[in-house]
Parts: sequence; structure tokens; C-alpha cells
Amino acid sequence: MLGLPNQVRACLFDLDGVLTRTAKVHAAAWKEMFDDYLRHRAQRDGTPFAPFDAVHDYDAYVDGRPRADGVRTFLASRGLDLPEGAPDDPPGTETVHGLGTRKNDLLLRRLREDGVEAYDGSVAYVRAVRESGLRRAVVSSSANCRAVLDAAGIADLFDERIDGAVAKARHLRGKPEPDTYLAGARSLGAEPGEAAVFEDALAGVEAGRAGRFGLVVGVDRTGQADELRRHGADVVVQDLSELLGRR
Repeated sequence: MLGLPNQVRACLFDLDGVLTRTAKVHAAAWKEMFDDYLRHRAQRDGTPFAPFDAVHDYDAYVDGRPRADGVRTFLASRGLDLPEGAPDDPPGTETVHGLGTRKNDLLLRRLREDGVEAYDGSVAYVRAVRESGLRRAVVSSSANCRAVLDAAGIADLFDERIDGAVAKARHLRGKPEPDTYLAGARSLGAEPGEAAVFEDALAGVEAGRAGRFGLVVGVDRTGQADELRRHGADVVVQDLSELLGRR
């Protein structure tokens, strides 16, 4: 009664926007970082300032992607290209890593100030999955995944965690490539066809489709149901609680 095909015996959950209400916090941190950079660049170059759109730009270019990939992808959408730099570049340095570090600092500040809240419907669904005997993993591009799970009080609901730190250590490509979800399935002893993916990001449902998982559930928190389907979701819900009671 979980709304899953009979062959599914493992569930792979994205974090931000699926389990926790941190997608808006991420979007706000991206906007603050990119707007500061774009405003400075416009003033320097004498060009119009076009701000980062916390809905369209976030969904299309950064949501679900590893931090550096998000920086590159958004900048490319504006026809901009920056040096890679190094992971230890100071925050705000005009490099991919420098901008990424600045975004992460802004995110951590917002998390400290505002805390982390889990979606009640998602927590209820994950508990039902656990009670049904299915194994569970969190698959997130965030390097702050463990801290967010702990802050939300839901870390104990999951058997495994594949996050940004794990992806870096194992040289896994980020979403929309399927590598992290495939690693999540392996960590639970399941083949892709035996696992369900739960995602709110367009890049994430693309990863689910690319990995040929047994089911890809799109979670529509921002009114992009059609886009989620076009990018690979088999089923779209507004909240995971909608799946409870489905056969």
C-alpha cells in the first residue's frame, strides 16, 4: 500500500525538497550569491544587471546538481565562463569554487538562523516504507546532508547515505547522471529495477530515468509537474503522503 511496483524492495530519497524544507533555503542562498556576483560584474563591465531567478534559474540550472556543477551550469546559461580555481578558494573569489564556497557559507548561516524542518507527509511515508521492510537511502548532492538530517531529526530513518562527500570520495558524477542513485541502490543490495527514486529536481528525475530504476516519483513542490514528467518522472505527487494507500 505504498504506491510502488511489486518488484521494488529499496527506496532512494533525495533530501532537499523531498524530505526537508531546505530547497527554498538553498534557492535563497544561490540567489544572494549570484546576485552579488552579477551586480558586481555588471557594474565593472557597464552592462545591465539581470538577477538570478530563485524559481526558474534554480530549477533549471542548480537544483539537484553538485555545487560546482550548479555554478558552471548557471553561468553558462548567461554566456559566462570562470576559471575552476581550487576547493580552498576563499568565499567569493571569482572562480567556480570561490562562488560555490560563498553559496555554502550563506546556506549554513541560513540553516543556523532558521533551522531545518522535515515534511510531515514525507516522514510518514518513510516510516511506512520502513515498517513494510523495504530498505531506505538518502541520495543527495549536498555535502551538508548529514547535518541537515540530524537537524531535522530524521537520520535514524535511513539505512544508508550517499551525499556530496561520498560522491567526491568515490568520483561519482552528479545528477543528472545516475551514478549517485546507482551507488545508493548498490548500498542497499538492490538492482536499479528493484529500487524507486523520489525526487523534486529536474536533474534528479533525469538521473532516475537514465539509471532505469523501477519507479521514478517526481515530487512537485513548485508547480512544475509537467516538467518533472518530461524529464523522467513516472508518477508526480505534491506530497509523498499521497502514495500511502495506493496499490
